[in-house]
Amino acid sequence: MTNPKVAGTQPIQVHLDEGEYFWCACGHSQNQPHCDGSHQGTGIEPYGYQLEKPTKCVLCLCKHTKNPPFCDGSHHHLEI
Repeated sequence: MTNPKVAGTQPIQVHLDEGEYFWCACGHSQNQPHCDGSHQGTGIEPYGYQLEKPTKCVLCLCKHTKNPPFCDGSHHHLEI
């Protein structure tokens, strides 16, 4: 598999505490927007990121962002 599954057509706004996170890049996680290990066998690895302080984030669910894990508006250009 080379293309991710679209998990949602709109981004999700979340408030996250400081710490390490893994954003689901494959779209198969049941724990969106974060990885639950469902990427096994897809050829797509999760994207790890670190927050230094509690932060309100807008995270991509379409999995086509050019700025993972954050939404860059790519969902506006999807043909689903």
